[in-house]
Formats: sequence, C-alpha cells, structure tokens
Amino acid sequence: MKVALRGALVMALALAAAPAIAAPREDDFTIHDFRFHDGSVLPVLRQHYTTLGDPKNPAVLVLHGTGGTGNGMLGASFGGELFGPGQPLDAARYFIILPDSIGAGKSSKPSDGLRMKFPRYNYDDMVAAQHRLLTEGLGVRHLRLVIGNSMGGMMSWTWTESFPGFMDAAAPLASQPTAMAARNWMLRRMMIETIKADPQWKGGNYTVQPHGLTIARAFFGLATSGGDLAWQERAPTRAATDAIVDGELKEPPRGDANDTIYQFDASRDYDAAPKLESITAWVLAINSADDERNPAITGTTERAMKRLAHGDYYLIPASTATRGHGTTGNAAFWKDRLGAWLAKVPSIAVGP
Repeated sequence: MKVALRGALVMALALAAAPAIAAPREDDFTIHDFRFHDGSVLPVLRQHYTTLGDPKNPAVLVLHGTGGTGNGMLGASFGGELFGPGQPLDAARYFIILPDSIGAGKSSKPSDGLRMKFPRYNYDDMVAAQHRLLTEGLGVRHLRLVIGNSMGGMMSWTWTESFPGFMDAAAPLASQPTAMAARNWMLRRMMIETIKADPQWKGGNYTVQPHGLTIARAFFGLATSGGDLAWQERAPTRAATDAIVDGELKEPPRGDANDTIYQFDASRDYDAAPKLESITAWVLAINSADDERNPAITGTTERAMKRLAHGDYYLIPASTATRGHGTTGNAAFWKDRLGAWLAKVPSIAVGP
C-alpha cells in the first residue's frame, strides 16, 4: 500500500471515529539556516504540522513514534479515543498540535534530495525545531500537555528537560527516561546494518528501495512489538507463524531506506536520566508490562519516577489483548487514567 494511500485511510478513519471534530488543518513552518546540535546547518528546514481546535484554547503537543507522522496520531485507536467530544483531550477544549518530526512525513528529510548527506540529527534537534514551530510559527508560549508515543515518548522526556516550565504536564508513552542501550539499541543497530548490507542500498544512492528495508522492518517489528501473550495466541503453530512472516516479507517497501536509517539512528544519544531532577512539569509515564523495547522487569522507569517532584507511573498489565510495545498506541488502555490525572494537574499562569 502506498504511503499516500495509507495517509488518506488514516485521515478517513480519524474523521469517521470522531465526526464532531473540526477538520484537521495542515501547514508548513519554514526555519532558515537551522543549526543542528553538531554545528551543521540546513539552509531551509521545513517543519510540517497538523492542528485541531481553536488556537485560543490551551495547547497540547502530540508527538508520533519512529517513522510515523502527526496525521498518523489521528487514527481511530489514538486520536479517535482522545480528541472527540467529552474525551480527555477534546479538540473543542484544547488546541491540538501534531508535528511531523524532522526526518518524517512532510518535514525535511534525507529523501528530499540530500540522502546520506542530510545532517545527522538527533532528538534534541527534533525538539528544538518543534519548539521554534510552537513559539515562532504558532505563537504558543505554554503547553497544557506534551504527550508522545514511543519515540514521541522519549521526545516528551526531552521536552521536559530542554524547556522546563514550558508545559504544565507531560505524558510519555512506551518509553524510558534512560540511555538508549541494551536490546532496544542492539536491534535498532541491526536494523540499520541490515539495510546498509544490502548491495541494492549502494551507499544510499539506490534507484529502487532495497529489499533489505523490507526484511529489516519485518525483523524489527516482529522482535520488538506485539506482546508475548498476544503472539502466542495469534501464532500457536509453525504454520500460523510462517504465514505471518511470509505476509510481512511480501509487503512492498514501507518508507525510504535512508529516511529509515536516520530515523532509527536519531535515538543513539538519547538519555533523560542525568537531568530528571530538573523536571518541573507533572509527569504521568505510561508503559505496558509486555513492552519488548522497555522491559518493566528492569525497574528502570519505576526507579526514575521517584526522582521527580511530581511523577506518576501506570503500567498496563499484559494480556492477550495487549500488543507489547504497540499497546500504548491504543489509547483505550489508558485514556481514562490520563483524563483523571490531568484534571488534578495545576495550570501554570504565564504572562503575555
């Protein structure tokens, strides 16, 4: 399925799930001579974004996962559970901002032309560009909430440390405030190396998407998402398992090989642990007990929450209904808890 068609279907599902929500608005914010953390400069950086609701209402920043887009967060299982009438982030009460992060969607990315010469960005760069979009492009000086899933969760942690006081609250999903390491980084590295090892990749100068991209995506997805209990139920026999794998390998390439390399590499130096005490926002961290990339058994997030002035942690119990790392993408598992928690978070008064 082509990317454009996928995007159209996502939008259709979102509007069908929440017909009372005003139509999303899309636009680009251009940043000239954007300087990355390593000193490299991009003459023109395009920061694409989607919004819902009235800009006069309290602002909520919603951040997508690796390889996703802002529009993708409007899907039935996420936005359809959050942004509708009476829901926790009702678009009639909040101004919802959904950017495409650097390297994804309609924002500037390697596949625009620079390929592997594109600046090697990281999460700090992505958050810096989002901050400029909010402050310079949209005139937003304060956020009621920053919420993100997976990569968006890690960027939510980054937001609380990079711009303390800018938001009342943060809800990082499917993430940990610790260094990108262990199995999570191992499998990201393996994904990147699988793509690069394909002769069709040609150092990033391919004319067709290398088949290694399909193999890498299938391997990473099956290894790091889905949930043990759910996979056992869905694939209890070798034949059933082979059918799933065969289906994944027959999928046409999703996305672009160079974009994918950059997207997964961007997490390389992420580490929110050293500055946790600097966080002033109220934080509700939400993970799933069967999350393969952020294993609850390590106790990492649980320990980290004790270092926050206002930290709460909700661990979704594993079941055949959960999907491992993919669980938090279904807001039905946690939206009620978010709504009750957010109602208790005080609003910080900000000047004009």
